[in-house]
Amino acid sequence: MKVILLQDVKSLGKRGDIKEVADGYAQNFLFPKGLAQSATTANVNSVEHQKAVARNKELKALEDAERMAKQLKDKSFTVVAKSGEGGKLFGSVTNTDVAAAMEKDGFKVDKKKIELPEAIKAVGEYQAILKLHAKVQAKVTVVVKGAAK
Repeated sequence: MKVILLQDVKSLGKRGDIKEVADGYAQNFLFPKGLAQSATTANVNSVEHQKAVARNKELKALEDAERMAKQLKDKSFTVVAKSGEGGKLFGSVTNTDVAAAMEKDGFKVDKKKIELPEAIKAVGEYQAILKLHAKVQAKVTVVVKGAAK
């Protein structure tokens, strides 16, 4: 019997795959647990349509990430933090602070996609890596300025 997998099944295949399985395996295990459905023409067409939509969505996300990476190239963002003598900060600048500074300049980037190579605990310039997509990264400069306590 041919089935379409609705979820990843460990020794069988990935979601969306069409597999030939024993009738008993399908009827007694896959169907009751919601892991698969029968591979009728309508179901196969539906899965193919869903795969095409997912591919188009992925391509659009990649294009958007590449466009944003071009806009961010050679950009610097300023973060103002409380500092003491010698430019040492009270606390540290985090990716949340960098995301807030970027948002002030009109760039909405999730804080989870911002990677700081080291903890920023002093006034100065630092590099931050933005992981905009699995295939697209951008580097930006983070300028940390001190403010009096």
